[in-house]
Amino acid sequence: MLMGLVVSIGLISIGKLSPGFTQSIKDSLLALDFSEFILGIVLIFLLFAGSLHVKLDDIKASAKSIFSFATIGTLISTCLIETLAFFLLPFIGIEAPFLACLLFGALISPTDPIAVIGILGKSNLSKSIETNIVGESLFNDGIGVVVFITLLGISSTGLENMSVSSIGILFAQEAIGGSLVGLAIGYLGFKLMKSIDDFQSEILISLAMVMGGYSLCSAIHVSGPLAMVVAGLFTGNKGKNEAMSDITMDYL
Repeated sequence: MLMGLVVSIGLISIGKLSPGFTQSIKDSLLALDFSEFILGIVLIFLLFAGSLHVKLDDIKASAKSIFSFATIGTLISTCLIETLAFFLLPFIGIEAPFLACLLFGALISPTDPIAVIGILGKSNLSKSIETNIVGESLFNDGIGVVVFITLLGISSTGLENMSVSSIGILFAQEAIGGSLVGLAIGYLGFKLMKSIDDFQSEILISLAMVMGGYSLCSAIHVSGPLAMVVAGLFTGNKGKNEAMSDITMDYL
């Protein structure tokens, strides 16, 4: 945030001397696909990195509660934020449609897994509570994106043109499809890492898993964030135990 503030002040100062420079910066920012940058680069690396540190045995022990928090909790949060936005925005002169408020709720509900892991590392919570919070923070990003894409599909085609079954199929395609693809990516990366003993090559494999895996998910229309969580869990557990040296894990 500090770096962003310093750069912004610098750009504004240069812009005072050269208005053309300011316009070129504006044009560059407008040309950037910010959504793809956040979802396709920043988020997937954060999710993969966060899930590398989570023990699968801990996730299994708290699977039911994590699943409930990540799914039902995210849906409840989406609806609560939607209701507040729908009724409060008119007071500041913004008339937002019901579905737009729902989209905003789905967008804003998931928590940042890296921030959560960082904060919990300095706390003295019990292991079960910590596992539940970390697990929920990892999976709710994927669920949030799935809910958002489902709502976006309804918004694009119209609710009258979508049945309950088609909404369910779209949700299942994104969620279940993303998890299966993530498992396949994690297994392929594991087999490649196990076949060599060179930390530089293994780091490149992990980068390819994230970027190539997300590109595959985008092409076949499944959830990339969920795929990265599953791939990260597979790599951080089975990959760490059976395919990586200590130096590789440190670099990863």
